[in-house]
Amino acid sequence: MEMIPSVSLKGCEENGMPVIGMGTSAYPPADLETTKAAILEAIKAGYRHFDTAFAYGSEKPLGEAIAEALRLRLIESRDELFITTKLWASFAHPTQIVSACKMSLQNLQLEYVDMYLIHWPVRLTEMIRKTPVDVDLIRPLDVEGVWQSMEECKTLGLTKSIGVSNFSCKKIDQILQIAKFPPALNQVEMNPLWQQKQLRDFCKEKGVHVTAYSPLGANNTKWGDNRVVENDVLANIAKAKGKTTAQVALRWAYEQGVSIVTKSFNKERMKQNLEIFDWSLSADDLEKISKLPQRKGVTLASVMGPHELVSELDAEV
Repeated sequence: MEMIPSVSLKGCEENGMPVIGMGTSAYPPADLETTKAAILEAIKAGYRHFDTAFAYGSEKPLGEAIAEALRLRLIESRDELFITTKLWASFAHPTQIVSACKMSLQNLQLEYVDMYLIHWPVRLTEMIRKTPVDVDLIRPLDVEGVWQSMEECKTLGLTKSIGVSNFSCKKIDQILQIAKFPPALNQVEMNPLWQQKQLRDFCKEKGVHVTAYSPLGANNTKWGDNRVVENDVLANIAKAKGKTTAQVALRWAYEQGVSIVTKSFNKERMKQNLEIFDWSLSADDLEKISKLPQRKGVTLASVMGPHELVSELDAEV
């Protein structure tokens, strides 16, 4: 079993957050039993950080997998795990956030999560069943009011720490102006073909940790593609090192000082994704990767539709 390093975060200083987490967002969505079985395999492989969200529909199978892992003594205590979930945009109103967090905890069968994130910097006025979203349902986020309610979740002990996802430098700065508890992290798309250097530098300066999602380009999803896993530069580095292209991409992210959420329900790839800590990339490798052409993969417009407010938010990130 691989030993995974941890990073210390505001609110989670005691145990820290393992730098690799298993993502549970599947496309097309997996059924409950498939997701639960994959999470149990991940725990056996050594994963202790799991990333979910109300919008993924994976909170319940994750909760069941945790309960089963405790029954099977795969873990001795829930405290061995680091669980992240996210506030969906339909609940991103100051009066709904505490109850939304409690609903997620009920789904997860947990008393607290380790990290609660605002999923997107936008509000929807009702629940949605399909995308794109009608423009009349989209509202700007009340950053101050929403963040104060996120802080209340922390004060109430529903979550140890709070943060954001898909937030620009501008939006994070808005929070920092008014925050009693600043965001511990910002989870964003990041990989060798979307390196996010400006955002990473800003977050580092402000003490906000960065977690990379889609570190392998979200291949085989409707929002991702194969441009990372089939990149020739990465493949050549991998071949020279006796590694997989995916391992090179994950190692690159780790060497940038970020944590990583990577999703695979394949038992072998789950293990491979953890095997990135006992080797490193050379200065020459890093130089080659730094010159790769950059293109954003995940946009809010691809989820919500190309509405004016949505396009403005995409332009910020």
